Amino acid sequence: MTIDRMVFAFAGMFILLSVLLSHLHSPNWLWFTVFVGANLLQSAFSGFCPLAIILKRFGVKAGCAFN
Repeated sequence: MTIDRMVFAFAGMFILLSVLLSHLHSPNWLWFTVFVGANLLQSAFSGFCPLAIILKRFGVKAGCAFN
């Protein structure tokens, strides 16, 4: 699995988790969804993604988006 696919998988997992927590616990968890979405948006324009940097250091194969 490449860095790109792992970033998308982590983002999707965190979005679903925060929606579930907002439903079960507190609506304030939706702010975490906003954070994940904003991070995805800025990485689309800048190419900077903290998770991609961490995964690269662990030796995960690079994809097209995050080299």
